Amino acid sequence: MSYQVLARKYRPHSFEELVGQEHVVQALANALTQQRLHHAYLFTGTRGVGKTTVSRILAKSLNCTGADGNGGITATPCGVCPACRDIDAGRFVDYVELDAASNRGVEEISQLLDQAVYKPVVGRFKVYMIDEVHMLSNTAFNAMLKTLEEPPDYLKFVLATTDPQKVPVTVLSRCLQFNLRPMAPQNVLSHLTQVLAAENVPAEAGALRLLARAARGSMRDALSLTDQAIAFGAGQLQEAGVRQMLGSVDRGHVVAIVEALIAGSGEAVVAQADGLRNLGLSAGGTLEDLASLLQQMAVAQAAPNALDPQEPDSAEALRLAGDLPADEIQLMYSMALHGRQELALAPDEYAGLLMVLLRMLAFRPKGAAGQGAERPRPAAVPAAASAPLLRSAPPSLAVKPALPAARVEEPRPAAVSAPTPAPAPAPAPAAVAAPAPVAPLPATPVVTAQPQAQRSSAGKPADTHSARLKPRPVAAAPAPADDDLPPWLDAPPADEDGSIVPEEFMADGTSAAAAQEPAGAYASTSGMDVVLRPTALGERWYALVKQLKLVALPRELALQGECIAADEQAHPQRWRLRVERESLRQPALQDKLQAALAELLGTAVLLELEAGQAQDSPALRDQSEVQARQRRAEQIVLEDPLVQQLLSQFKTARIVPGSIKPH
Repeated sequence: MSYQVLARKYRPHSFEELVGQEHVVQALANALTQQRLHHAYLFTGTRGVGKTTVSRILAKSLNCTGADGNGGITATPCGVCPACRDIDAGRFVDYVELDAASNRGVEEISQLLDQAVYKPVVGRFKVYMIDEVHMLSNTAFNAMLKTLEEPPDYLKFVLATTDPQKVPVTVLSRCLQFNLRPMAPQNVLSHLTQVLAAENVPAEAGALRLLARAARGSMRDALSLTDQAIAFGAGQLQEAGVRQMLGSVDRGHVVAIVEALIAGSGEAVVAQADGLRNLGLSAGGTLEDLASLLQQMAVAQAAPNALDPQEPDSAEALRLAGDLPADEIQLMYSMALHGRQELALAPDEYAGLLMVLLRMLAFRPKGAAGQGAERPRPAAVPAAASAPLLRSAPPSLAVKPALPAARVEEPRPAAVSAPTPAPAPAPAPAAVAAPAPVAPLPATPVVTAQPQAQRSSAGKPADTHSARLKPRPVAAAPAPADDDLPPWLDAPPADEDGSIVPEEFMADGTSAAAAQEPAGAYASTSGMDVVLRPTALGERWYALVKQLKLVALPRELALQGECIAADEQAHPQRWRLRVERESLRQPALQDKLQAALAELLGTAVLLELEAGQAQDSPALRDQSEVQARQRRAEQIVLEDPLVQQLLSQFKTARIVPGSIKPH
């Protein structure tokens, strides 16, 4: 007897056996149970996630006659009746599978549709399953549109594709769409464990983890790799053998690379790269595993309890996470990802790998090698002080303020008295950056975090929840001269031929450009004013919409509609909405919203729609609230004394547009 591969031998034969697609199973099972059957289904997803399998199970559910021959449409096909057995064997007359990759012309589709006029031969329904439907030609799609929209009662279409973006919208609109998700590694690992237990094949847990990770979300790929691993390991799965078969890098090598980077040892980094070359391990796999370890280290820093304690790599990630700051982990992770794309451009992949590792080493801050966890990290800055991001910008790039009341005048820099210098000044908050001069100045002002209680010039009660800034102790803080400005700020404008363009001045001697762009200006990101005219019916409709259990387009209809009339004393209750978008005034969406409203109110409801621009809809109310919160946050920040002090202290400082966000 010929051997049957695991991917075919353990193909699911019922919805209960399907792994990792609960959202699709629930929808189809409920539709079959309630007899609410659509005439066309579209299954999308990457390869090996179960699109064809779901199609066959659906065909069996539609044509199952039960073990006694008297069964009907069911969500649990028996698997023993002639229809179920023939569909599993691929010889059921009324179930047709068409591969659109090799039958993509209009002739094949026309031939298939010509048979649609005949009723099923032995089954209850005819089921046409077209795989890789996006490969059909435009003429083939056009030929099937009419039949796809209004097929006979006994005909069901099942379309499957790995690239739904190539399917015309005219086809998408005629189908119920289900997106089959890639399998999670945990689901793949659990399924492989059951399969190997049924096959009596001994397997190490580490080997199964490698196979589940290498499957990339495809259960078929996982079972195919398992077949290959069983043959490679002569009937057993060992982690070392599977790692060798896949060309994966032992996590010990990756840990050694990270330890060399933490120590800042170039010799150790080069030695590790040479060791990988001598072992013949994949450079791309090394960077992939390195990125995976760095990702686990970042998770260990942010949420240590989120790591799986059963995972053998979790202990190493927790140990190494304390030796690198979070910003360096993020930088190394980004370099590892981009380095994989650069391997094809390198002279050879090991040279590319070595350059990526040396780049990680080169971009480590000076003096960080060997410090590990003792390296000082920036203290947390409260949101009130860290919301505005200040940066140096030429006056010609300053944006006009959207909030006139929040404009900050730029006073002249005042001399700062010299307090007692601290032995070790605190690091500056990361959100504030002073403009860097071209040449070192004798007294360059910087900012340091300090409680407001220590500021003698504020004249306000102390606020221990806000970070305050003060200048570095200097003997005197002279006002910056024009000669000290960077050349990109004080250079006069030039024409295309290099000649100097004279600057225009106002009658009082002020520059016209400076007069149009005030210092410290900030452009609000709240957008144009929302046109909202509140009404009593609008308030009532807003409260009802928040309680409706709707999703997608029916919810959008409820949010965009304005209630202009409501008779709650009538039976049924009459509600009238004004909706501007024609795409939302569809009968199907209206029926869904009407049913949800009736369920909420506990009585029959008659919903009417009319065209027109809404002036008091739930969507407008939400937009108005978001805009108000944004403007309140901007007003608070722009009126903050600390912000005003920074804008006055640094001549070219500006608030970065869009950096103020409400909580």
